[in-house]
Amino acid sequence: MSTPLSCRAPATGTVQIDDDKVKVTRWDFDPGAETGWHRHGMSYVVTPVTDGTLLLELPGGQTATAELKAGVSYARAFGVEHNVVNAGTAPLSFVEVELKAYTG
Repeated sequence: MSTPLSCRAPATGTVQIDDDKVKVTRWDFDPGAETGWHRHGMSYVVTPVTDGTLLLELPGGQTATAELKAGVSYARAFGVEHNVVNAGTAPLSFVEVELKAYTG
C-alpha cells in the first residue's frame, strides 16, 4: 500500500471496547482531518454521531464522497482500503464497530 505525503491533521481514534468479538472505536475529526491510509482487516459497522460529509480517497487516485446522517448506520465488508477525510466545515464524529468473529 502506497502512502502519499499529507499535511492534514490526524483524526482522533479512541478505542472504547476491544475484546475477542469486537473492537469499538470512536473517531473524531476536525474539519480537514484524516484517518490516514488503511485497509480494514475485519467487516465493520459505522454509526455517525454527527451529520457530515466524508471525502474517501481510494486506491488508484479515485475519490468518493459520503454524506453521514447522525444515527443512520452503514456496514462494509473487510478488505476496504481508503483514507477518510472530514470534507465539511464542522467537526464530525462516528463510532466504528469492527467484527472480529466475522471476516466474510
